[in-house]
Amino acid sequence: MSMPADEPVRVADHDLGDLVSTVHRLMAETQRHGETIARLTEGPGDEDDGESPGTSGPAAGDGSPAGTEGPSSIFILALAGQAYEEELAALGTWVERLLVPVYGREITTGRPWCFQWREHPEAIARLHGLWLAWQQFTDIEAGPVGPATWHRDHLDPTWLQLRAPDGPFGACTTSAARPSHRLLAAPGAEGA
Repeated sequence: MSMPADEPVRVADHDLGDLVSTVHRLMAETQRHGETIARLTEGPGDEDDGESPGTSGPAAGDGSPAGTEGPSSIFILALAGQAYEEELAALGTWVERLLVPVYGREITTGRPWCFQWREHPEAIARLHGLWLAWQQFTDIEAGPVGPATWHRDHLDPTWLQLRAPDGPFGACTTSAARPSHRLLAAPGAEGA
């Protein structure tokens, strides 16, 4: 069944973060496909040592192949600048509107939480991986067991790591009545 061309597409507000992330992922994937097609259509002798005249190699530390723009991964730690900020904002919407209200449970010494979770790099990485898996396993293509698989294989182990007494929030809030936030030093950072 197709919609009339003049009919606007409506997206629920709670789905906008997922939509933004999906669009970014599809744009990056489209770019990678274009680069692959360009490499495959190069004729013999068109190749220099990886760069053609007028192109430059990757910027220091950006991790992208020579002559490409954009992220080489959809994982939040591979993003920078505006792309990182947009992905973090979309992740925050999902964490604060779905994940914590549904799965948050009580804050205790055995299950700490940090309301400033965006300042914990490990938490950002784990929550982003969990969110990416949620998008995949709640998609219609995941089938009827997708959500159960997400709970078993992704939510439960990630939540146990994040909320463990020795996890990234171990020095943060252990009582909802007394919010607390403290970043733990990384190994080797104390002597630096």
